[in-house]
Amino acid sequence: METADKAAPTGIKNRLLSMRWGGHALVSLYISVLSGIVIGLQYNAHQPFYSTATIELVVPFGSFWRALHYYSSQAFFLLLLCHLAAILWKNDYSYSRSAWIRLTAAVPIGLLLLFTGYVLRGDATGEAAGAIAEHITLSMPLIGESLNNILFDISAGGMKKVYANHLIGLMVLGGWCVWPHLRRYTTSWRNHIPLTLILLAMSVALTTPMEPDRIGLLHIAGPWFFLGLQELLHYIPAFWAGVFVPATIICALFLLPVEKKTRNRCLWFIILWLLAYAVLTYISYARIQPVNTSTKTLIPVQTPAGPLSIPETMR
Repeated sequence: METADKAAPTGIKNRLLSMRWGGHALVSLYISVLSGIVIGLQYNAHQPFYSTATIELVVPFGSFWRALHYYSSQAFFLLLLCHLAAILWKNDYSYSRSAWIRLTAAVPIGLLLLFTGYVLRGDATGEAAGAIAEHITLSMPLIGESLNNILFDISAGGMKKVYANHLIGLMVLGGWCVWPHLRRYTTSWRNHIPLTLILLAMSVALTTPMEPDRIGLLHIAGPWFFLGLQELLHYIPAFWAGVFVPATIICALFLLPVEKKTRNRCLWFIILWLLAYAVLTYISYARIQPVNTSTKTLIPVQTPAGPLSIPETMR
């Protein structure tokens, strides 16, 4: 906690490092969990797309709660990355190796939480993401089938396991990773009122994406953070693109609390990895733009309850 007589930070670096990135991420997570509970009461894992569309178009204030859950979840993950970047920038490694690995494991778990949220939508983006995730998981030797049965198993069991992991499994695992950190540092809602108001305003003003089925398309984009990996799958096998390449940056992150020379090498590797991934993301994004501009008339959508019109702003 800052003291009253502490000088205000000067310079861009000091201002960025003095921001409450971790507190912002935690408040965004709280909002995401609370809004997720409201949505979960209306969600049906047996009919994911129809259920999502019903929440958006039929349930009173459903579009608001879905938007609040969507934007607060995005904010949580982005602010979590900012918090991690601030720690690395300050060169603060006051953790043992085991404590650091446990804490930073929250990043891939948070990514999985965000990813399974996209899959649960059951729309074109969610179906594409789920199919690719299953394919990547099954490509892992020895443990692939067992791991897929735990995490996804969409082709055999639908969204039930994805829903259970999103709602319980990954939340419990992520909470275990960050619990020692949360015990040391607390946050208060009154310190994050502007962030809360911004998320509420976005939820009122903006709609949440939902992509109807696009029959005949050869390329459907996954979530924004998945585009680079999706592009990499065009060039190398699923195991190397979806397991080995992401594992390298996670291992580099885990190795950071070591002697300075090795730490600098890991930091440079992480920076170069992110730059290369940004390039792949841009290539994949540029690839799907003609698809998005040529398929704006693929509505209404046929659902188990009959035709359902998807508003223009949700596509």
